[in-house]
Amino acid sequence: MLLTWRVGGQEADSSDHEHTISELLKAGRPTVAPGYFMFPIAPGEPGFLAGSMGELRPNHFHGGLDIKTGGGVNQPVYAAADGYISRLKQSSFGYGNVLYITHPNGLTTVYGHLNEFRGPVAAELLRRQYEKQSYEVELFLPKDQFPVKRGEVVALSGNTGGSAGPHMHWEVRDAQDRQYNPLQWGGFAEIQDHVAPTLQAFALEPLGIEARVKNVFASALFAPKIQPGPGVATNWADTISCFGTVGLLVQGFDRFDGIWNRNGIQRVTMKVNGQPYYQHVIDAVPFPTGTRQVANFVDFLYQRTQGRTLQKLWVDEGNDLAMYTTTSAGKGRLNVEAGKIYSIDITLADSYNNQTPLHLVLRGEEPAYFKTRSSAAKKPALRFEVLRNLLKAVATDPSADSVGANLVLLRGSRRLEIRPSYTQNGENVYLYDLRAGLPDSLRFGTITKKFDRQVMIPAAKETNYATPYLNLAFGPETLFNNLYLATSFKPEATGSGFWTVGSPLVPLYHPASLTLKPATPPADPQRTAIYSATLSGGKAYVGGKWDENGQITTPIKQFGSFRILTDTVGPKGSLIGRPGGQLLFRVGDDLSGLATYRLLIGGKFRLLRFEHKNATLFTVAGDTLGPRLRGPAELRLTDQAGNERVIPLSL
Repeated sequence: MLLTWRVGGQEADSSDHEHTISELLKAGRPTVAPGYFMFPIAPGEPGFLAGSMGELRPNHFHGGLDIKTGGGVNQPVYAAADGYISRLKQSSFGYGNVLYITHPNGLTTVYGHLNEFRGPVAAELLRRQYEKQSYEVELFLPKDQFPVKRGEVVALSGNTGGSAGPHMHWEVRDAQDRQYNPLQWGGFAEIQDHVAPTLQAFALEPLGIEARVKNVFASALFAPKIQPGPGVATNWADTISCFGTVGLLVQGFDRFDGIWNRNGIQRVTMKVNGQPYYQHVIDAVPFPTGTRQVANFVDFLYQRTQGRTLQKLWVDEGNDLAMYTTTSAGKGRLNVEAGKIYSIDITLADSYNNQTPLHLVLRGEEPAYFKTRSSAAKKPALRFEVLRNLLKAVATDPSADSVGANLVLLRGSRRLEIRPSYTQNGENVYLYDLRAGLPDSLRFGTITKKFDRQVMIPAAKETNYATPYLNLAFGPETLFNNLYLATSFKPEATGSGFWTVGSPLVPLYHPASLTLKPATPPADPQRTAIYSATLSGGKAYVGGKWDENGQITTPIKQFGSFRILTDTVGPKGSLIGRPGGQLLFRVGDDLSGLATYRLLIGGKFRLLRFEHKNATLFTVAGDTLGPRLRGPAELRLTDQAGNERVIPLSL
């Protein structure tokens, strides 16, 4: 049987598409006939997406489609196919109010950021919330308890959870919770896309100590002075000199018909000298851990320091995603040899196979020492950075005899002299592989700088690192790459201290376990926890558990600075209105944050909804189980440190 779907607004069959059905089966991906799923918002009418599958968010791949709802809430949400409601959850964070429908083909559709549920399941949820006396409830429901038919209204759209505006988040998952791109199966006339992706820039990055781009060890960005339009071919006129192991990167975005928001690019392919070399297709991402691989999929350091999101066109160490096809041992890395020419063709494509090509030429040029002077150098200077496993040091001295001078690495009584790789604008550039051993300090002329990285933490290995003031435990999947770790501790006269752990410019895949060791245990450990902190005074609750040795441990998802703080002040709350006859409260907490909330009217529990985005609690008109909103009442608020505040009310 030959399946057909719409590609670029035209009918195509599986023999035309790069990913045939047999290829998808080999990858273990489901096959779905076009039209099996109906569009869940305003079916049959023109639809628009605020977000596409696989978009590169700051800390995850976007796992589905964000469907616009006309800027408002309470649009009917339709079941995409026959099935049964298998799960639903109400929360103020993440997906907000979310519903799951499992279908006969084994796939599950997910509907997020809903305002309310419809049908018999809504009554069951309310009953279970009152049974638990909590708004935050997650239900896993047995098969066929709540069957639904294709096209049945199961909910109303909203703006709940982590949503930044009204829309409906829609996913398709399999039994292993892999998230799939619904557009890859076609059949949605509501979403039209005849607009090819837009190329913003491309880059080349040296990936080994011997590598050079344009004769130097540094990433080089190439951005057209005049931005090419969607689908316009970019032929980079200048041949780019390279040597050694290098990687290519691209930056771009896609748009759908009739809207201006920027969406993600689904597929990038690269050919070298006319032969397939690399491809990634963001049509399936494991949930939830696989979505955090976005930090390894892009150049994380460049993104955080330069503000550009560049997608790597190679499979980096620690990347376990199954979205790649490569034909070289380097998994997309290119080994450029001296004297050879490499013709590179890169194609950006969206879910509808609209394409934008890029052509460039690399020329292999073996590195040689060179020097250029600069009158800008007025006084001696020495700086360094760690890039992957390499130390890159840059030394400057305006005296003529210092140009080309060696750098000295010191470790105890030992010393190692390193020649400069090149001298550019009066700056000597030195490269050293840290896997040969970490120095204590670097010396250039009269300047000596301490090397602040204390230890190498190997990737893919369970490792513990301890100092007198902290302990760090790494699992085999905590790190993407080897880590060169710097930690410090600064005591405070009025507190326990200020811990700096690693750099926020280095991403973590899975959490590390951080233990802080204050000199004096807190007087009130129950209300004392770890907070992420900034030198300017910013702080955010992290948590932690105290042990009998007066130490506190918590998992951390990113490096940074931390403090131990005690919260003794309870949350605040006030009744600010009665819209539609309901109760609306404003709530907040100055330090650890709100943990629980509870409204009692005449001593009886009444359900409240919480929206953290605007720090409000409110009752719901459809609540048929709670007491009436009149008479003596009290609002009980508890923060994450366990402080409670009881606010008396007269309704």
